[in-house]
Amino acid sequence: MSTDSSQQAPLVAHLIELRNRLLKSVLAILLIFIGLYYFANDLYLIVSEPLRLLLPEGSSLIATEVASPFLAPLKLTFAIAVLISVPYTLFQAWSFIAPALYKNEKTIAIPLLISSIFLFYMGVLFAYFVVLPLIFGFFTTVGPGEVTVMTDINNYLNFVLKLFFAFGVTFEIPVATYLLIKAGATTVAKLSKKRPFIFLGCFVVGMLITPPDIFSQTLLAIPMWMLFEVGLLAGRTVKNQDDEESEETEDNTQATEPKA
Repeated sequence: MSTDSSQQAPLVAHLIELRNRLLKSVLAILLIFIGLYYFANDLYLIVSEPLRLLLPEGSSLIATEVASPFLAPLKLTFAIAVLISVPYTLFQAWSFIAPALYKNEKTIAIPLLISSIFLFYMGVLFAYFVVLPLIFGFFTTVGPGEVTVMTDINNYLNFVLKLFFAFGVTFEIPVATYLLIKAGATTVAKLSKKRPFIFLGCFVVGMLITPPDIFSQTLLAIPMWMLFEVGLLAGRTVKNQDDEESEETEDNTQATEPKA
């Protein structure tokens, strides 16, 4: 009976700690959201600027639903609050799992955590400054001249948030590739042989998570493939480290062998 109680006590303590860290993350999101809510309309204007700058004269964004002028900026502000709080949320997750990691695992995990945050933000910025102007420049010029472009603000926001998330996750490919190689699930040589299939897979993924046009699909697939190549380059360092460890083992074995 006492043994069962002693085993349940650490579990309860871990669950309480997990709950507290989740509450801290949610509280951080709410505080950021409250701080940004006053600027909700200004934030929407910033996010919609790539399209508004390219709209033909006499066109504008419109609201086709009664609550859209209120809900669209509100939803955008909440999404930005979640985006800004990502480092703090990951820090809470790290603080929860760090005690269970070995020292060498912590040495690897910290750079990967920092690089994951950096790459995610880089993906969002790439989508905003590069992809959106190219896509909207293409969309606003290929339509019939008699058709006036007037996009609904809620549909536009859903479109943009989807691209932000897609490119943010896509830019995590180098980290994912490195982790697969580091964990021994695959090797650089095996991935290099499958490069044609991975290149094709990038376009398939781009087709599934981007709007149904070859233009935006290509804008996502090409960076995916390039980031995969970056992950392969990082994976080669794992191979070199393994070689060094094997060489050190051989040297130690030779040193301990008795001489004839």
